[in-house]
Amino acid sequence: MLAFLYIVVQRMEQSRHGGVQLLWSGRAGDLLRGPWPLIGGAVALAVVNIATLVVAGRPWGITAAFALWGAKIAAAMGVDVGSWSYWRGDLALDASVFADVTSVMNFGLMLGALAAAGLAGRFEPRAKLPPRSLLAAIIGGLLMGIGARLATGCNIGAFFSGVASGSLHGLVWLIFAVPGNAVGVRLRPFFRLDG
Repeated sequence: MLAFLYIVVQRMEQSRHGGVQLLWSGRAGDLLRGPWPLIGGAVALAVVNIATLVVAGRPWGITAAFALWGAKIAAAMGVDVGSWSYWRGDLALDASVFADVTSVMNFGLMLGALAAAGLAGRFEPRAKLPPRSLLAAIIGGLLMGIGARLATGCNIGAFFSGVASGSLHGLVWLIFAVPGNAVGVRLRPFFRLDG
């Protein structure tokens, strides 16, 4: 099935853009500064997913930690989240976020992304964002967060891990993600994200 999809997408790309960047093509740059050939990034992601499976005992996912962080913040504000069916009996609410494997991975992802941007000379934080870009970030973030919790995963947990493992939730996620992505791409010019 994946080979069939690869052939279909390759032909679509060929007809739209006149060429296809192959997985093994691309200039191999400095190991720390990049860029990596696509196949190098794919292999690195596969290795990280296998390592996550070995260390955490489950496929790679990231959004469960955000739910935990939100629950801890709500609990600190006096909300009794321990009585919610989602958190009932979950010991993670009483433990440090550093005891949660997914939280530690997320901290590592954020620090790694900052380090990668810095090493590549692309770390350019901006205090002032165009209003439409800020609105797109807020709407997109809320929709992705809600969708990730409803689908039991996001791009990593539902697509990368879910589809790869043949999980039904991954397939359902994929069925809705493809048209959602098409809508998002068409909305880019409205939010002035087409540059």
